[in-house]
Amino acid sequence: MSMNIRTDLALEARESFPEDDVEINGVELTEDYDEENKIRVSTVVIKDEKGANAMQKPIGTYITIEAPEINQSSEDYHKPASEAIAKNLRKLAGDLNKDEVLVVGLGNRDVTPDALGPQVVDNLFVTRHLIREYGKEFQEKNRLGTVSAITPGVMAQTGMETAEIIKGVVKETKPKLLIVIDALAARSVTRLNTTIQLTDTGISPGSGVGNNRKALNEESLGTRVIALGVPTVVEASTIVSDTLIGYMEKSDFDEEEIHQFVSEVNSKMINNMFVTPKNIDESVKRISYTVSEALNSCFSQPA
Repeated sequence: MSMNIRTDLALEARESFPEDDVEINGVELTEDYDEENKIRVSTVVIKDEKGANAMQKPIGTYITIEAPEINQSSEDYHKPASEAIAKNLRKLAGDLNKDEVLVVGLGNRDVTPDALGPQVVDNLFVTRHLIREYGKEFQEKNRLGTVSAITPGVMAQTGMETAEIIKGVVKETKPKLLIVIDALAARSVTRLNTTIQLTDTGISPGSGVGNNRKALNEESLGTRVIALGVPTVVEASTIVSDTLIGYMEKSDFDEEEIHQFVSEVNSKMINNMFVTPKNIDESVKRISYTVSEALNSCFSQPA
């Protein structure tokens, strides 16, 4: 039995259907597993409106990289995880990885679960100013891509929609590709700080925690957008629901009784609450470094 829990991950939306092997019209799922590094890559492609309506996600490609040890202090694991992110970023970017790229770090750096975007930008190798200063010859000699970056903050800090700030930057700098980094919300606690989602559909900042802002996508910004996110929070009702459902199923309650009881508990006690792991500071720091290394290898110094 499953409850209707909010998630930003397309893979979790796909898993929410009653049968794992059910065929959903307009949706294609493929998986690849790196046994040596314990990294699973799942690709969900939403092909048409039927698939979009079923998944409640825009048409496009969603790549989920599950790396269970990415938030641990292991240099041996950091490199293959970064390479997996880079490989799939190139797949979505295509030839645009050789053009001018703007990286946008969404979120509030003063709130650790929401600080992923700003911390990734802090570790980024930005090159646009160097190329403008020293010219194409310098760029070619050092094999540099053209990368600029911005951390627009949140509306409570700036009084402006994130989309408004980015539109202004895009209008002035005219990048060919935007990479938008943001923290996400997951359905499963096992995916917190261990999962990276890449998509070519853009993103609606804050949607995972019910605080929707204007969408950042090709339609709204006039340039290609790839969104990269890591779930750092889970809805509190997820934890309560899973615990209660497991106990009540073992106690032979029927499905209707379970659904009614769990819904009542969630609505009265923990509505709109989110939980993050106690080691979130260390996890965000490690993951932001891994993500920034992937971005650097793709766009700052492309092979």
